[in-house]
Amino acid sequence: MKKSWLVAIVPGILALVAGAFVLVLLLIKLLWAWTIPDLFPGAVEQGLVAGSISWLTALKVAIVVTVIAGLAGILASGREKG
Repeated sequence: MKKSWLVAIVPGILALVAGAFVLVLLLIKLLWAWTIPDLFPGAVEQGLVAGSISWLTALKVAIVVTVIAGLAGILASGREKG
């Protein structure tokens, strides 16, 4: 009985995680295309900054943001203890 319950739940959880992952990448792509050309119009026109980014670049941005947020969390928790 427990094994059949596990077999039913695991694919659903994996689908939710994959959907959330794709949603985050889509959000990063959309926010980049929406904000960067407005913030840096001259740099986008000159080709110094990309006006839109690829899925792979969105993944890289997500990884960088995750690492920075993780480090900030570690540093903040260290300050609270001391």
